[in-house]
Amino acid sequence: MATKRPKPEEIVVKLRQVEVLMGQGMPRIDAIRQIGVTEQTYYRWKKKYGGMGTEQLKELKRLQKENERLRRAVSDLTLDKLILSEAAKGNF
Repeated sequence: MATKRPKPEEIVVKLRQVEVLMGQGMPRIDAIRQIGVTEQTYYRWKKKYGGMGTEQLKELKRLQKENERLRRAVSDLTLDKLILSEAAKGNF
């Protein structure tokens, strides 16, 4: 049975938990195990979401959605341009 992937908000909370546990004197490896992930997963999350707050995470999501919408718009317009140029040449 596949495990459920945590949402980015949950990842940020888990990263903060590790920082708190380390601040209390717990070794990093034990703190990572405490949140229930592997070292590799922790470091991958830290690279992607490290130092990010919830507001920054929301802004990142909003920008990613807008970027995807703009890419689709450019793709559609490029396709329309190609179709019109082929029709203008008479190759239809």
